[in-house]
Amino acid sequence: MSSNSLNGKAALVTGGSRGIGAAIARRLAADGASVAITYVSGEAPAHAIVTEIAESGGRAIAIRADNRDAVAIEQAVAEAVNAFGRLDILVNSAGIWRAAPIDTLSLADFDETMEVNLRAPFVASKAAAMHMGEGGRIISIGSNLADRVTDTSLSAYSTSKAALVGLTKALARDLGSRGITANVVHPGSTDTDMNPANGPHAEHQRRKMATPRFGKAEEIAGMVAWLAGPEGRFVTGAALTIDGGANA
Repeated sequence: MSSNSLNGKAALVTGGSRGIGAAIARRLAADGASVAITYVSGEAPAHAIVTEIAESGGRAIAIRADNRDAVAIEQAVAEAVNAFGRLDILVNSAGIWRAAPIDTLSLADFDETMEVNLRAPFVASKAAAMHMGEGGRIISIGSNLADRVTDTSLSAYSTSKAALVGLTKALARDLGSRGITANVVHPGSTDTDMNPANGPHAEHQRRKMATPRFGKAEEIAGMVAWLAGPEGRFVTGAALTIDGGANA
């Protein structure tokens, strides 16, 4: 589904070249927003998304920015503003997964997880908020594993996503007086190339769900689009879970 609810708006989606981020970029563009996406190594997929949006009548650009590099993130925000003349929506979608039991998880993997999954959203949100006015939206992609740690080897990942909730609540307080909202969307198992619905661990994940199927990236994008649109304007500081009842 799409609408014209975001006509005249400009969005930046980090990690927008694949998976959930790409679905979000497509949906925001379909709803009328101009969209910038960031990528690290997937230049060809990123430009394919840009071309797809352009061929559908939208406007999009791709920006190379490594979420481990704070300066690159700040520059990506500036480039999006320069391209579109404004920034109304930031979606912090880029993330990494480092899984190992606590006795074997390396400090380097823990630090990298925090850099990408937590520090980068802080840097991007701080930079984006400087350009946002009334109606601005900051939406971060978390995980249902922030609320309920259902398996071993998740100390880095679940910590990063739980901390993202705290950051979001603080952003909501800091920016609420300016009419800017901040929220987290917590997907559960979603069919992407990183976690395919036919993968070796998929059945284990399905057994935990009230609705035993993987989510679609487009379903996650739909929730993000609702938060970004006019009907989501009174929701802030919230963590919204979309996981097929895995955490029920």
